[in-house]
Amino acid sequence: MAVDYAVIVLYLAGMLAMGWWGMRRATSKSDFLVAGRRLGPAMYSGTMAAIVLGGASTIGGVGLGYRYGLSGAWMVFTIGLGLLALSVFFSARIARLKVYTVSEMLDLRYGGSAGLISGVVMWAYTLMLAVTSTLAYATIFDVLFGLDRALAIILGGAIVVAYSTLGGMWSITLTDMVQFVVKTIGVLLLLLPIAVIKAGGFAEMKAQLPDDYFAPLGIGGQTVFTYVLIYSFGMLIGQDIWQRVFTARGDRVARLGGTAAGTYCLVYALAGAVIGTAAKVLYPHLGSPDDAFATIVKDALPVGVRGLVLAAALSAVMSTSSGALIACATVAHNDIWARIRGVVRRQSPANDAPHGSDGPHGPDAGPGGAAEPRDEVRGNRVFILLMGLVVIVIALALNNVVEALTVAYNLLVGGLLVPILGGLLWKRGTGAGALASVAVGGLTVVGLMLSLGVLANEPIYYGLLASLVAYVAVSLATRPTDAAVLDAWRARLAGRPDAAGAEPSVASGPSATTSPAGR
Repeated sequence: MAVDYAVIVLYLAGMLAMGWWGMRRATSKSDFLVAGRRLGPAMYSGTMAAIVLGGASTIGGVGLGYRYGLSGAWMVFTIGLGLLALSVFFSARIARLKVYTVSEMLDLRYGGSAGLISGVVMWAYTLMLAVTSTLAYATIFDVLFGLDRALAIILGGAIVVAYSTLGGMWSITLTDMVQFVVKTIGVLLLLLPIAVIKAGGFAEMKAQLPDDYFAPLGIGGQTVFTYVLIYSFGMLIGQDIWQRVFTARGDRVARLGGTAAGTYCLVYALAGAVIGTAAKVLYPHLGSPDDAFATIVKDALPVGVRGLVLAAALSAVMSTSSGALIACATVAHNDIWARIRGVVRRQSPANDAPHGSDGPHGPDAGPGGAAEPRDEVRGNRVFILLMGLVVIVIALALNNVVEALTVAYNLLVGGLLVPILGGLLWKRGTGAGALASVAVGGLTVVGLMLSLGVLANEPIYYGLLASLVAYVAVSLATRPTDAAVLDAWRARLAGRPDAAGAEPSVASGPSATTSPAGR
């Protein structure tokens, strides 16, 4: 294993080196949080694919293939479908908003009345997503080095926190590109064909396994429907995904690059299911389906290649973990902490140019052009460090990865899907309707998870329905959103300054807006 260990150690050292290099590029808030909004198609599509295809997609996807056969691809397949829908229908408009968080988008759309509560829900989602990714280090480092669970979580978490804190989104973008290449080579080009050959080819696999392993809906139609609700819709509204959309250089990059990343996810989904199916032929009596990935890597691959494929699994976990961590810290700092302090932020395309500066007045210019007294890069860096420590502590205290991930996505989709898509698609939606939707949907999801169990399907079904009813009913029962707010919103969606020619603002709380709807 000496060669394999050397490959892994060199990979981890490279991640830290890229974090240090990225620190030199992150000189403004825009650079640190959204890579200066200047990623081209190749880098954008690679990093987007890296963040959505994490440990659950790699290790879990192979495990589902081991248990259900080719239909085990549906979980990752629905992730790809969600990313395709986001890229084709919404990414261009999202990129033109020139904001940093989903809550800022809600403030723009509804006049500053929904940001804080949505920020809390989004923070809970990104926090639990980061925790589940960090928990996966225990499995991988145990396979690699036989490390104790707690030490593995601390080691893996510390590496991700280190390079994310140093360079923010620039460091994460650079490491994600490496991780994308490693995953492509390790999983698609090496592990997939070797696993099929070792299992005797597709004809032998079909002869050895039940017919259900090759049925499109062998996993169950209701399960597929639940995956669509949780993962496809989750891709449309997650802060970790939107923050990557904000890094695109323009509308075309966001649309085409995201479409390429979504298509890649579909291929990756099928590859994981095929590898898992081959593992079922080779090792029919594993104790857990999630052991399929590590087992086939250890037993079927030659020296050196084995290290590269294990690095691919580590890459998958680290890319999702770092993306969730910076999203969690961005929401905590910009949507919660800043609002509690009553800080009003003003942003515009002019003050967030795609060339790496945050405008003619410097990276942290305020409404009057003077620099804000606080160092935005330093503040966000501190929050990444703090949130990273919180994530590691929670990961040390938890054991059930599936339940933690289910809680995260149920809260996200049940609480925020309706007000976000409603804001983008229905002009009659109001701030009061958005608040009611978040509250009713979130409480319904939590209540049903407590009564029926975290893994039940009903919480997300009824949570979404309750959220939709509350949004429509309260919106129709309250005054329409102020015309000035809607005019500014339409101008931002079109990529223009607002109608008055003033710098479009993002309120940091209900009291910060000047429109009647926000008072």
